[in-house]
Formats: sequence, structure tokens, C-alpha cells
Amino acid sequence: MKTLVVSRDVYELPRDLRQKSKNPSAVLTPVNSVADGNISCCIGGIDVDITVGGRRVARRAYGFDEVALAPGPLVIDAKDVDVSWKLGNLTIQCPILASSLDGAVNPALAAEMSRLGGIAVLNLDGIQTRYENAEEILQQIADHPAEGVIRFIQSLYAAAPVRADLIALRIKQMKANGGIAAVAAAPHTAHKAAEAAVAAGADVFVIQSTVGTVKFESSTIPEFPIAEFCKNSPIPVIVGNTVGYQATYDLMEAGAAAILVGVGPGHICTSRKVLGIGVPQITATADCAAARDDYFEKTGRYVPIITDGGIRNGGDISKAIASGADAVMLGSTIAAAKEAPAPGYSWGMATSSADLPRGTRIQVGISGTLEEILYGPAHRDDGTMNLVGALRLSMGSLGAHNIKEMQHVQMFVAPSLPTEGKSLQRSQGVG
Repeated sequence: MKTLVVSRDVYELPRDLRQKSKNPSAVLTPVNSVADGNISCCIGGIDVDITVGGRRVARRAYGFDEVALAPGPLVIDAKDVDVSWKLGNLTIQCPILASSLDGAVNPALAAEMSRLGGIAVLNLDGIQTRYENAEEILQQIADHPAEGVIRFIQSLYAAAPVRADLIALRIKQMKANGGIAAVAAAPHTAHKAAEAAVAAGADVFVIQSTVGTVKFESSTIPEFPIAEFCKNSPIPVIVGNTVGYQATYDLMEAGAAAILVGVGPGHICTSRKVLGIGVPQITATADCAAARDDYFEKTGRYVPIITDGGIRNGGDISKAIASGADAVMLGSTIAAAKEAPAPGYSWGMATSSADLPRGTRIQVGISGTLEEILYGPAHRDDGTMNLVGALRLSMGSLGAHNIKEMQHVQMFVAPSLPTEGKSLQRSQGVG
């Protein structure tokens, strides 16, 4: 079997073949993208099943380190590349969102993120809306010894309820300096949080859970009415997280303004270890992007895909967008900004769960200012600073004028890319 060049420049299968496949967004790679021989794999769509034992088969999936982007015949000046994207009626100049982690986002950082052209999401279930002296509490979490820190975090979240007046105050603080007030809550708190947030002038609402779906079954808990929520919301509603075609399509039909993609890849998330669930982000993004494209073709409404989690550097951002994302969400990278509320530390939204924590506290250090992380100048050689500059240069090198063109650059399966020719860097601990 010959090797395969995997590309998102693909041809749609006839409807009857799509119905026979396990993925309704199934695609075939064009002939000019493969060497003579059989197709061995695909980033998203029809894949060769792998037998893992007995009658059990598994699908091959791909993460950031397993693919590479191939330059073509055109190079564009990085200054002439357009990295903007749209969310509802908002045009966002920076395709990076700051995740709603208590250690990453407070009102001051959110306002600064807006000034720099992006969006930062504030956690309405977190410390900021439970304590008036939130910065002191966050510092206590950062200073606590590693031993017993999860129990300490749990106790702080359990000791004080979320307050509507603090929701209003934090949104007022976010908007005071012209910031976009984007806020997040879990499904079970979303109704009350949204009521207070919208009244206070929030611009974007995010419903975020470990796995977000329209369909939910329980003998004790009512199904969250996501379609009704989106329909009645006067502001855009972003929903997540998901990793598959059908779940994404269902959420779009329910009225989501954007979809967060990623289950368990984040630095602070332990869902993959605790629950054993998740899909590598390249495949997850490509599958969800296929749902977006099919939904747009059917309805004319474009719903952005946001890759959330597992992104370490500018190269990962470029690969996420090449896989189909319109924007990316970063958590621990933003928590490493000088302006972050818990200097040098980050922890997951599910870390405080009383029954089953699915996150941990990690030390991220301080990389530089938020502006340096997003736009440079970079004073590190590992791709973790000047992220927008890196994306621009990548897009220009690939001949992509804008995000939409970047979603169709040629992609290779290339697991050796991060290590090829880099033995000295590895041995010396640089790069």
C-alpha cells in the first residue's frame, strides 16, 4: 500500500455512499493528492477501520503532531493576510479566544483581550462571581502547596454561592474599558446566569460542559432545552464541547452561534485519564467542520467552529485552522500572561467538582504580557509568543489570504515532522 497525502481539498461522495458510511460528511481525497495505490487513511470522513481484537474495530484519528501543512506555489506577505472571523454580527480581528478558566480570565484581562482584538470569556460559575475579593482567593489557590490543592479548591467553590450582583458587577467591569463581555456557565446554571448576564449587558454567552449535545437522557435530571435557550437569547450563544459530526450538526440546528470543539485535550483537563473519552483535535476539528459546511450548504447560516484545548504554539493554531476551525480557544497559554489573575497557575473548570474532579492545577509560569503572547515581540523560541504573527506567517507561506482559504491548504500525515532533523534541539533543550 502506498503512502497517502491527506488534504481537505476533497470531493463529496454520492449521497447513497454517504448513507452507507458511518459518517454523513464522508469524503474522498482527490486523485492528484495520492500516490498510485490504495487510500490508507483520512483525517475526517471515510476511514479504514482497524481491528483491535475480536470483532472490535477502531477508527484512526490524528492530533497536532501527526500532520503537517504543505506550502504551495504562492507566498503572500504576512502583513496582507486577513485573520479576522465573524461571530453573529460581530467581526473579531483576532481568531483567539481566552478560555473561561478562573486562573486565566478576570474582568481586567478580558478588557485587555478586547483591546487587542480578541475575546476573553469569564467563568460565571467561578471565583469571580462567588467572592467580592476574588483576586485574593485566586492568589490563595496559586500559593497553596501541591499536596491537598484539589481539596482546597473544592472547599473554596463550595463555601460561597454564585451571586447575581457579582455577575452584574464583573460584566460592568469588563465593559467599562470598552471590552466585549463574553461569559460562560454550565448547563445546570445557564438559565439563572444568563438572566443576570443579559440584564447586565453581556455580549456573548457560552454554555460549556465536558460533552455538549442536544440529546440528553436521565431518570432524574431534565434535558436542557438548548434550542429554546438559543431562540430566546438576545445575544449569540456558543455551545460546547463536542468532537463529532452529528452532535455538531444537531447543535447548529438548535441555534448555536458557534461550536467549541475538544473533549479533554487541555493542559489542565484530566477527562481523558478519568473518563477515557476524547478525540485528537485534528480529526475532531475536521469532523465538526464538515458538519458546519453541510449545515451551511443546507441553510445558508454559517456557524463558526472553535478548536478548544490542546494548543501549545503557533504551529498548532495554524493546523487547527487548516483542519477547519474558524478560531481557537486558549487557556493555559493565556494564564501565563502577566495580567492573568492567578500569576503562573491554571486549573480546569471541573477541578472543583465535589464528586469527580476532571481537572488539576498546573504551573504555567509567566511568559510575558498578553500583548506579547498574541502579537510579540517574542523573546522565547518555542512558538508560544506572537501567536497571531505566527499564524499570519504560516498563512502567507501557504498562500492563504484569509481564514477560509487556510481551511483548504494541503495537509500531510507526517508524524515525523516535529522531530525530523531536530536531534540537537532536543538534546540541548531548546526550540
